[in-house]
Amino acid sequence: MLRYLVRRLLLLIPILLGVSILVFFWVHALPGSPADALLGERATASRVAEIRHLYGFDQPIYVQYWKYLGTLVHGDLGVSIADHRHVASEIGDRFPATLELAFAAMIFATGLGIPLGFFAAKRYGGLFDQSSLIVSLLGISIPIFVLAILLKYAFAIHWHLLPSVGRINITSEVKHPTNFYILDALITHDWHTLWDVIRHLILPAIALGSIPLAVIMRITRASVLDVQNEDYVRTARAKGLPPRTVDSRHVLRNALLPVSTIIGLQTGLLLSGAVLTETVFAYPGMGSWLRDAIFNRDYPVLQGGVLFLAIVFVMVNLIVDVSYAIINPRIRYS
Repeated sequence: MLRYLVRRLLLLIPILLGVSILVFFWVHALPGSPADALLGERATASRVAEIRHLYGFDQPIYVQYWKYLGTLVHGDLGVSIADHRHVASEIGDRFPATLELAFAAMIFATGLGIPLGFFAAKRYGGLFDQSSLIVSLLGISIPIFVLAILLKYAFAIHWHLLPSVGRINITSEVKHPTNFYILDALITHDWHTLWDVIRHLILPAIALGSIPLAVIMRITRASVLDVQNEDYVRTARAKGLPPRTVDSRHVLRNALLPVSTIIGLQTGLLLSGAVLTETVFAYPGMGSWLRDAIFNRDYPVLQGGVLFLAIVFVMVNLIVDVSYAIINPRIRYS
């Protein structure tokens, strides 16, 4: 297992190098430039040339990349052109918000998706099974921004049950040393702030978790249908084991292998920045930050933010691979 982990971590180096190359050249291929975004209507040829020279954009592209790679080696992700803040500092402020939102969405998706998929498979061909298929198709088909707007209208505007924007009440003056609002509220036993943060999190989490919910439900259903027809499951039933024991120990545990893969991939995708969800709910996370960087042609923010999210995505997949041996002890890595 240790050798496997070391090998996977070493593979992270060429992966991140490739990602840095792709992101760097993709960002520089975008139409416009940071100089145009900064100067706006005041842009003149001389002013644009001055800004380009100031940030080194007038140098050959390979020279720019080599300098960027040198800063990365020293752990510096650069400084934002728009607000002059260090990208690493901005990630420290923004990523906890996206992390809380992504985990809330995955708790919603897995908490409903696995039980619904399991019960649909156990009632194969019945009304519950057919209804679950319809619900999963709707969940995959409805665009996130449409569902988000519908949720805002129903629960925030029409029924006034939940807030529609932000991460916390704008009048709150509570300090958040870790930037994980839920964790900070738990540490300080501030139950009023905790409930306020959770209320702000419900609608974005449901909107963001709708597609993972549908995917997890369908994969769980298909996996349980495959596993419950295996020889070892029929043998366990023939030995007279209680149905609940057969389902929990033999069916569900083995069916969770492909489900865990999907959960890991979906978590990585959600952590990559829920741009649409964060935009609709004005949620101050990585997604809305990178969206603004695209409009501002903020090269350091785009390069540093995407590279950081690539590291997160690879690490999440590594955790999923390692979890296989925990879910199914027969799997071992040499």
